[in-house]
Amino acid sequence: MRPVILDVQGYELDPQEKEILAHPLVAGVILFTRNFFDIKQLQDLVTEIRLHGRNELLIAVDHEGGRVQRFKEGFTLLPAAGSLIEKNDLKSACELAYSSAWIMASELIACDIDLSFAPVLDLNGISDVIQNRSFSESVSETTALAEAYIAGMKSAGMAATGKHFPGHGSVKADSHIALPIDSRSEIEIFNSDLKPFSGLISKGLLDAIMPSHVVYSQCDQQPAGFSSYWLHNVLKTQLGFKGVIISDDLSMHGASFAGNHVSRAESAIQAGCDLILACNDRSGAISILDNLQVAAYQQGSVIKQLRCTKNKFSVPLNKNPDWIKNNQKLMRHVEQV
Repeated sequence: MRPVILDVQGYELDPQEKEILAHPLVAGVILFTRNFFDIKQLQDLVTEIRLHGRNELLIAVDHEGGRVQRFKEGFTLLPAAGSLIEKNDLKSACELAYSSAWIMASELIACDIDLSFAPVLDLNGISDVIQNRSFSESVSETTALAEAYIAGMKSAGMAATGKHFPGHGSVKADSHIALPIDSRSEIEIFNSDLKPFSGLISKGLLDAIMPSHVVYSQCDQQPAGFSSYWLHNVLKTQLGFKGVIISDDLSMHGASFAGNHVSRAESAIQAGCDLILACNDRSGAISILDNLQVAAYQQGSVIKQLRCTKNKFSVPLNKNPDWIKNNQKLMRHVEQV
């Protein structure tokens, strides 16, 4: 098993990071705004990461649009998911969702980045951290817009990751800095927040799922990402999900209940996570690599499921007719809002 996705600090690798990337438990790297100066530098960093990896690596980023877009200069500024339906009917909003996802995916793929952790499938309720990262407060609108968004991602060649299972939108607290507790009944959750996930899973559209660091106290006392009830009983058995389960960042406060970083990693994997994110705490990531007891080299197929294998794009993209068409649609929308 090769489960660990970690981060790097700057525009290029430091000597310790080169050594860390060669560790047999490393599955990939997630990039942040601090890793981006311009497109050329980003491409050089990705090349350097792949060079120093001992095995094939997955390179990922959170690049949803709106306030969660890590790279901006030289990239199309993507609209927030929630803005798509605000000034458009559903059909037009779905067309924009497709275009936004296609642009997002093609621009990342052109930099040899495999995956953006998207789309957000949370309903827009009371959450401090979700808000307009969500497509809508409506189950039907969220599902329709997400389906169009996923179609755009896949057309460009990128796998889709639904987050934050089974839904983060109905709790106010931010799991980056707190442990949110959703005290609604199982029936309420299944009839609302879970619906976009179950609908897309039933159509085979989700390649990966990222569970939330939220406790759904009427269902289980563990946050979803550490809960065999949610990951095994519900996600895999009841919903029939056969894709990859990726933990949210184990350095977030919502994961701290599980103890130190090694305990968090072990708990997430035991609950059903295939890949684990260990970001923004190098010593914590190193402790996982040094102490996590798993069999190495058995997870290549998981990484292959998510790696982009359709790298048909090159920078600049502004000569690509599909990029021009989708970009023009987005720009008209941005002018409206």
